[in-house]
Amino acid sequence: MMKLRTCRDIERQEWTNKRRFALVPLVFIMALTCIACTARSPAGSQPADAGKPKTELLVAAAASLKDSLDVIGEHFEETHKDIDIIFHYGSSGTLQKQIEQGAPADLFLSAGEKQMEALVGKGLIASHTVLLQNDLVVVVPADADRNMAALDELAEDDIGKIAIGQPETVPAGQYAKEALTALNLWDALQHKLVFAKDVRQALTYVESGNVDAGFVYRTDALVSEKVRIAYQVDSGVHAPIVYPVGIVKESAHAEEAALFYHYLQSEEARAVFKPFGFTIP
Repeated sequence: MMKLRTCRDIERQEWTNKRRFALVPLVFIMALTCIACTARSPAGSQPADAGKPKTELLVAAAASLKDSLDVIGEHFEETHKDIDIIFHYGSSGTLQKQIEQGAPADLFLSAGEKQMEALVGKGLIASHTVLLQNDLVVVVPADADRNMAALDELAEDDIGKIAIGQPETVPAGQYAKEALTALNLWDALQHKLVFAKDVRQALTYVESGNVDAGFVYRTDALVSEKVRIAYQVDSGVHAPIVYPVGIVKESAHAEEAALFYHYLQSEEARAVFKPFGFTIP
């Protein structure tokens, strides 16, 4: 038997229908919101710290280390995904002064003990050690028909200009000056000397043919196809060429700096340094 609908039943049904239709836009909006949230999230649930920025480790290093350190930095980053190595290359003396004046740096790699000891003496280095050794050589353009049996040949007429790093700030220039002074050649060659801001600029002067010869490290000569070694300077006429590395005491990332400091002394890093011409003390 069919149940008769009263006016109250009809009103109740109409109210229910209106409520249902009113919910449809709300459900639609909620669905769109969920889709948008999903689109903003990376595919596959990411850890909460996935967006954490990497630690940037600032390394002030002598220009002559560039080729080897670029390779070593890449190797280190492969196993330390949370660290980016940022190298700042220049003359050791300039980098030393910058650190003394408060420039940010986590590690310092110098091409001479003088610059490192200056920072140690001012309490700016936490830990340091001698990392590498090198040799001083005289290079000439690759197509030059010239070999040298002694440094005094630099005074001959066919050698017009000689590139040398500024002795006050460039260790390679300092070693060259020591050698020339020991052999009584420094004053005699003054009119021929062209001073460079770092050892790589001295190398560039020879590569470009703007000078006839230049003092650089053996490692610099080996990475260039535009020059060749005409003479290796006797190590007995200048201070030992050593490369110390130190952790800057005011480093903002002391723990990460220590990781890279020890990595530079590892067998893996040494296997990179050696083919570039460096020797291990």
